[in-house]
Amino acid sequence: MSLALVHSRAQVGVQAPAVSVETHLANGLPSLTLVGLPEATVKESKDRVRSAIVNSNLKYPARRITQNLAPADLPKDGGRYDLAIALGILAADGQVPAPPLNDIECLGELALSGAVRAVQGVLPAALAARDAGRALVVPRDNAEEASLASGLVVYAIGHLLELVAHLTGQVPLSPYAANGLVLQSRPYPDLSEVQGQVAAKRALLVAAAGAHNLLFTGPPGTGKTLLASRLPGLLPPLDEHEALEVAAIQSVSGRTPLSSWPQRPFRHPHHSASGPALVGGGSRPQPGEITLAHHGVLFLDELPEFERRVLEVLREPLESGEIVVARAKDKVRFPARFQLVAAMNPCPCGYLGDPSGRCRCSTELIQRYRNKLSGPLLDRIDLHLTVARESTVLTCEPSGESSASVAKVVAEARERQQRRQGCANAFLDLKGLRRHCLLSAEDQRWLESACERLSLSLRAAHRLLKVARTLADLEQAEVIGRQHLAEALQYRPGS
Repeated sequence: MSLALVHSRAQVGVQAPAVSVETHLANGLPSLTLVGLPEATVKESKDRVRSAIVNSNLKYPARRITQNLAPADLPKDGGRYDLAIALGILAADGQVPAPPLNDIECLGELALSGAVRAVQGVLPAALAARDAGRALVVPRDNAEEASLASGLVVYAIGHLLELVAHLTGQVPLSPYAANGLVLQSRPYPDLSEVQGQVAAKRALLVAAAGAHNLLFTGPPGTGKTLLASRLPGLLPPLDEHEALEVAAIQSVSGRTPLSSWPQRPFRHPHHSASGPALVGGGSRPQPGEITLAHHGVLFLDELPEFERRVLEVLREPLESGEIVVARAKDKVRFPARFQLVAAMNPCPCGYLGDPSGRCRCSTELIQRYRNKLSGPLLDRIDLHLTVARESTVLTCEPSGESSASVAKVVAEARERQQRRQGCANAFLDLKGLRRHCLLSAEDQRWLESACERLSLSLRAAHRLLKVARTLADLEQAEVIGRQHLAEALQYRPGS
């Protein structure tokens, strides 16, 4: 047979679209032609594949070889197609049977010796192969990652000859045996280590219970960063679907998913980070910090020190939970459902309002400092809290509730939200808001009057209602009461 078809997977963002490697052998001068928008690394595969086949004591056909990587309009790059290209040549030449190829997909880069090397982005391909009902052949170093897709048959190989022997029936491969979804955990910093700051801890509890965005404002040394680093320890563990999404993002980013999987990410970029570093980009779009924080926490310390144009790119992802990186040739969509926690000083020197009177910032300087943050961005932050300076009492003894006890309360509140509406309160849409955040006629008039006095936008009012819903959930109340609205108003600027 002079025609063969081998299945593989591309990598586009965190997606793995199917790629069919079609191989045709014809009479003519010996050559290998690759079509289907192959990038430079894919074009170079012809030399790697030839050497791998020859050095594996297999026959490289001295014929005119044409290989098409379909679909033709999808750019292909990387060495992930080497194994499929080599297998297509061998199948078209009759050295391996073609029928078994219909039930497998192949990923792997070939060494000149025929050894199979690991590639990036295996987990998204594994999930897609499972959905397609096929087994997946991967390098041995990628097998543990691929096996995270429960229900998928994974074959791990270290050399091209192992796959040839399996397909010809000489030495059948056994499916790779792994533990599947392994729950690993590392201890988070404990909330009880934070001295005092009762109001800030309360805001942290509310933020964790409803997945709300949070902004701490206060002078240096009041514990803003300390508080933010405790938030991941208050959040519920990732479920299997969320954990696989986080692991898939780490896979395409070149990070080993098992190193921190399945913990909630905590990303803390420096304020000198550029826009592409924050939201993703590059000639070959890669995930940015907001995608690496998917299902986790993005902490932006010294918020006004970020460039304003960099912060403005957060506005759309905060609403939609995803980011679209557009380039001249293609458009890549990355998930970005993160929880934003930010911290800032009240003025450039940080000591505005300090009883010691150390602040020497002029009114103009303070206004210029605060103008780095736009109103629309601040509008998207649900909880605003001023962190006051506590009395300086040095102690190593824990104070207040531990993260474990607070996390239990958060888990109960999240469970109520999942049963009622299927998502955290912060992610309620307008339809869900009208259904689950109903107020009495008297409370409705009171809230409208308060919003008018504080000049709150409609978006801010909606977010205020979501916070009030979370406060009611923490008290296991079925309806939102006046006390919940009043506390929620305290977390809005100017309240």
